[in-house]
Amino acid sequence: MRWILLLLLTLNVLFYLAHQQQAPFRVHEVAPVGGYTSAAPAIQLVSEAKPSPRKQVEEDEAVEANACLYLGGFDQEVAARQIEQRLLSLDIRSDIQVMERSAGTDYWVYLPPLASRAASLRQLRELQSRNIDSYIVTVGDLANGISLGIFTQRASAEGVVTRLQEAGYEALIRELPRMHRRYWVRVGKEDARLVDAPMLQAMLRDMPAMQHAQMPCNGVARPAGFE
Repeated sequence: MRWILLLLLTLNVLFYLAHQQQAPFRVHEVAPVGGYTSAAPAIQLVSEAKPSPRKQVEEDEAVEANACLYLGGFDQEVAARQIEQRLLSLDIRSDIQVMERSAGTDYWVYLPPLASRAASLRQLRELQSRNIDSYIVTVGDLANGISLGIFTQRASAEGVVTRLQEAGYEALIRELPRMHRRYWVRVGKEDARLVDAPMLQAMLRDMPAMQHAQMPCNGVARPAGFE
């Protein structure tokens, strides 16, 4: 028994000495998993994720199914009426829509109305006797005033005002928005499917200026590129 205890004690001492002679424990660096770097975001929000191609296609199809077909973009209403009648002959229901957009500003030079129409007429005859182009205004808030011209450039209007001031008249300038009107034929979403590609091509051959687009049915909202 004594020899067994001495043997175990000797083995423990030898194990301890051998352990002390080993090199100290060294910390090893671990390579990033999957090429991860601290500069890359670890988490992506759902709102930041791009929609899948299939989801995008489904969304586009949903928009298309709820959109009307618009044909035209004409400067003259008569062209839109021709398209409307052509569709009507094919039992395709449609209606005319008007789009207006700002095309700049005009500048109206005028003299305010005087106390009576007779006084304004006397002033008009006086201006015309000086070879100043002028007209009596008959309607609106400037009725019985005198119009001295409408100009596309503000500098031109201001030049007229200056000349009139030198002649003893206090003319004023009013800005008038210049609107550009275009005519569209709207085909409802129920009938839009009846206007197929061959029909569109035939219309374009007859009316090369015609444009076409699918847009919300609640009105023409200036389609991109159709200025």
